[in-house]
Amino acid sequence: MVIQRLAQAAVTMLIAVLAIFVAVRALPANPVIAQFGQHAVPEKIEKEMEARGWNKPLWQQAAAFLAQLATGDMGESFARPGERISTRLSQAVPATIELALAAMLIAIPVGIFMGTVAALWRNSWPDWFSMGLALLGVSVPVFFLAICLVVSFPAMPSGFRLPPGTQHDLRSEFYFFESLLTGQLHLAMLSARHLALPAIALSTIPLAVISRITRNSMMEVLDSDYLRTARAKGASVTRMIARHAFPNASLSVMNIVGFQLGMLLTGAILTETVFNWPGLGRYVIDAIRDYDYSVVQACALIMAGIFVTLNLTLDVLFLLLDPRLREGSRS
Repeated sequence: MVIQRLAQAAVTMLIAVLAIFVAVRALPANPVIAQFGQHAVPEKIEKEMEARGWNKPLWQQAAAFLAQLATGDMGESFARPGERISTRLSQAVPATIELALAAMLIAIPVGIFMGTVAALWRNSWPDWFSMGLALLGVSVPVFFLAICLVVSFPAMPSGFRLPPGTQHDLRSEFYFFESLLTGQLHLAMLSARHLALPAIALSTIPLAVISRITRNSMMEVLDSDYLRTARAKGASVTRMIARHAFPNASLSVMNIVGFQLGMLLTGAILTETVFNWPGLGRYVIDAIRDYDYSVVQACALIMAGIFVTLNLTLDVLFLLLDPRLREGSRS
């Protein structure tokens, strides 16, 4: 069953790669003309098109692109000649991953707590208060909340991942997690200060969704016959939640957590723009502004790969955790 899911993921990714490739080539604006300007010499434009292979038939371009992609090379930026896209992505993607994980570290425990409280005290003020906050988290635009946070906390840094000029010997682009794991607490604190406001702003929507899904799942489990029997036998609320209710409700919560993580990894554009965070979303915005189709294409591929990988990981986890799925796959 796992091999079948791997094959499905590979086919899905191949279709996504080809679809993105064709969509970029179908865009009306020519990136070479955008680079040199409308009044550029036609011979110069033709020479650049030939150097990049954009004047070849589409199937030849696709074959060359797949061969290049197989080596891990995303090509060269149109707007910044000589800059390898893979190099910039190796810096931008870890920044977005770190921001998304920090946001989920806020959203998951708070959302589960709010949803559990709402389910236990349903139709009372804790339920109304928790779900009111969840509704507010979904309703308030992220960019507006980000601006409010910047204005409300002027002492907190906004922009960059570390203070400019900070000396460090970190080997990866995961500044906070690496400095924390290597015991460089000073760097970890500096990185956490820069992460704080963007992570809080980015966490509001997944927090709201997780709390509502947790509430619905917990209410369904709490109303089951076996928990009513446990309650009648005098089982404590803590024991019922820890031993019975939450493990049975966790699959639904895990599913929405995976989906929300994918949304954060690919949809943090507004948050990164407001906070000047050098991540994938900011890279995409700059590329669209500069008509840098090679970068747009590479970022779209990364986003597609993130979703396919997350869906595959969740499918495998569900197969391992839920025996009913394994039995269904054999029948």
